[in-house]
Amino acid sequence: MRWRTVLLRHCFLLVTCLLTALEAVPIDIDKTKVKNPHPVDSAKIEPPDTGLYYDEYLKQVIDVLETDNHFREKLQKADIEEIKSGRLSKELDLVSHHVRTKLDELKRQEVGRLRMLIKAKLDSHQDTGIDHHALLKQFEHLNHLNPDKFESTDLDMLIKAATSDLEHYDKTRHEEFKKYEMMKEHERREYLKTLNEEKRKEEESKFEEMKKKHENHPKVNHPGSKDQLKEVWEQTDGLDPNDFDPKTFFKLHDVNNDGFLDEQELEALFTKELEKVYDPKNEEDDMVEMEEERLRMREHVMNEVDSNKDRLVTLEEFLKATEKKEFLEPDSWETLDQQQLFTEEELKEYESLISLQENELKKKADELQKQREELQRQHDQLEAQKQEYHQVVQQMEQKKLQQEISPSGPGGHSQFEPLI
Repeated sequence: MRWRTVLLRHCFLLVTCLLTALEAVPIDIDKTKVKNPHPVDSAKIEPPDTGLYYDEYLKQVIDVLETDNHFREKLQKADIEEIKSGRLSKELDLVSHHVRTKLDELKRQEVGRLRMLIKAKLDSHQDTGIDHHALLKQFEHLNHLNPDKFESTDLDMLIKAATSDLEHYDKTRHEEFKKYEMMKEHERREYLKTLNEEKRKEEESKFEEMKKKHENHPKVNHPGSKDQLKEVWEQTDGLDPNDFDPKTFFKLHDVNNDGFLDEQELEALFTKELEKVYDPKNEEDDMVEMEEERLRMREHVMNEVDSNKDRLVTLEEFLKATEKKEFLEPDSWETLDQQQLFTEEELKEYESLISLQENELKKKADELQKQREELQRQHDQLEAQKQEYHQVVQQMEQKKLQQEISPSGPGGHSQFEPLI
């Protein structure tokens, strides 16, 4: 289970996490004090979607490797540097033939999938003469030089690619959110341009009113502070706030009992804070913004607590963080509505980009329309030729039929005299 979870969240930490899963002893927690306790079956916990375009391939490779006892044993003895350097990947040469066969099949399927993606993309541009071998170079999570066999190079490339991509995943999410907010503002302003002065004032007034309504929410506790965690302890876990204990809190929220708080387990701790600001029933509350706020909270706590920057929080790191001044006396937390998400200059630059894209789309649409009209003209021409041909055939058939029904001689009389 640790091998699966950590490779999906941060590939080069496999060994540490697997060992923890095998050796960790859970702390005793009085579950009778917890509201609606739900036992967790770690075998049923599905790993989260990494957001990587090769996510399914990554999970399938992990599933297969988990079945090989030799590889699992080597993994337990390996250190982080062995995994990062690729030395552990060479152990793939010693796994069972059955496992290698399955990995080969997975790679062939993935290469086939990538080729289909390439073909679909090129077909949309009406390109011909596809060189799949050359185009496969753009995918860095497998060795394109050998599309039929899963080798140690493939495992090494998969680990390095996933590690690098996951490190940039949050940055990409922030960039997409910023574009989302700028698009919202762009569309709002474009809509206002279509209104007369009276309607425009009404819309502006409504916008400001909704904005103030959204900003009018209870105080949000600083993520990861004692006040914030005690609120979870009391309201979510149903425990006495006077009995708050960081070690017990950690074990209680380590849902899969693997000895770590991963990103999903951390984000779950912020639900109560987010509910103070966002309600899906309220028109003024944007759920996309709520998820961005959740991401910001998780990143903040990780930066404060995750000392070795492995995207996982150990019990030791968690307890050490509770001894800091920031845990007891944190600064106030500024929510998204208190921040400037973009400048006017950035918005104008984004709108220029949108305009260019719209012009390109219009140009392509015009080209497609011309192609459609040309195809329609050719179709009409073919239909006319078909109709003309059909008429000629009908005339010939009618003439032939008349000749068969009324055969006559040179004088116009029948060639055959009736018998007397």
